[in-house]
Amino acid sequence: MIDVYSWPTPNGHKVHIALEELGLPYTAHPINIGQGDQFSEEFLTISPNNKIPAIIDSEGPGHQPISIFESGAILLYLTEKAGELMPRDIRGRFETLEWLMFQMGGLGPMLGQAHHFRQYAPEQIDYAVDRYTNEAARLYGVMDRRLAKREWLAADAYTIADIAAYPWIRPHENQGQNLDDYPNLKRWYETISARPAVARGLEVLADARPAALDDEAREQLFGRTQYQKR
Repeated sequence: MIDVYSWPTPNGHKVHIALEELGLPYTAHPINIGQGDQFSEEFLTISPNNKIPAIIDSEGPGHQPISIFESGAILLYLTEKAGELMPRDIRGRFETLEWLMFQMGGLGPMLGQAHHFRQYAPEQIDYAVDRYTNEAARLYGVMDRRLAKREWLAADAYTIADIAAYPWIRPHENQGQNLDDYPNLKRWYETISARPAVARGLEVLADARPAALDDEAREQLFGRTQYQKR
């Protein structure tokens, strides 16, 4: 059994969707990042960077428990465990890894900044809004060009590269983007959205998340609390 310590955010959704696609048994445990659960000693034991998600697989390598943090590492572990969603040939594998790294190193961080400065920053900073909205548009363009002549991001197959990128495109309006401007990306997005396992993954812990952030949640997520020495 895999225990997933998570919250319904893009990085959490990546792992929830992968587990549903792979059919691996798991139990989801909410880590309410708006209430500071990510800073608890118990969670820091398995996620030293105090970020969700993290997992503990009681049936890890050699039938021994293993804990893993960082969503990209978790995706790699899950696909290795199940033997699916990752091409077996070396070219397809590294193509998938390229686009997984694209999401981890660029798409996620930059879209996250666009989301933050457009939705959550306590003051409007035009330079930051313009910078990250424009970078979001550039990254959307990269994906749109990639998908112009192929169905999926990598290896002509649905892989963890697609699973990693998809949740970050869902809040496109909050990033200042219109999918009609990226027809190939829109087709890809709609195809993934129609997958039953994706719909199930998006429902994981969905009822636990409040509709809006209160002052406490803003402090936990964006205030000085996250910078305290632990």
